[in-house]
Amino acid sequence: MRIIAGRFGGRTLKSPEGHMTRPSTARTRESLFSLIDSRIYLDGAEVLDLFAGTGALGLEAISRGAALVTFVEQQRPVLDYARENAAELDVEDQCFFVQGDAVAYLERYNGPPFDLIMADPPYKLEAMERMPDLAIPHLKNDGVFTLEHSSHHWFDDHPHLMTSRAYGRTIVSLFRPPLEPLDEADEAEEESTAAPDAEA
Repeated sequence: MRIIAGRFGGRTLKSPEGHMTRPSTARTRESLFSLIDSRIYLDGAEVLDLFAGTGALGLEAISRGAALVTFVEQQRPVLDYARENAAELDVEDQCFFVQGDAVAYLERYNGPPFDLIMADPPYKLEAMERMPDLAIPHLKNDGVFTLEHSSHHWFDDHPHLMTSRAYGRTIVSLFRPPLEPLDEADEAEEESTAAPDAEA
């Protein structure tokens, strides 16, 4: 597995043998970041990589300019690979590693919001349908949440879905936070601006 683009493009990432992880294919990762790049600037972005595995998505984000990535992975041996990969790229100071359940992490998180949250969970994740509603509250106003899932789950009716794209068996869905409602002062200003001038 390799970094696709950016300052570490072409660098190889370590990963465990067997079925401990289900990493995104290079095609899916390339397509995912094309969708991300067309919606937000990654330069200086703060990113949350859920179900991080060996860190491929988060390290790809750093390669493309992200400032800080939090990696959340439940399996310690797998998370150790993410640490090793970060060390090989000499970006450990841009990484924060959390061993734990990604769903529980979202449920209890009360820190600053992220520019980008990415999730590549097991396709049979029980909480799959809840993932957008769990992640969106932790985004900045112009942030993006990306979710990789199978065709067994569709989010076409979700009010904050931006787009869904299929890449083989994998579907990538992108979500954004709701637009902030105007406060009373802003509403009054808009109304006064929109109102026609009174006749003399």
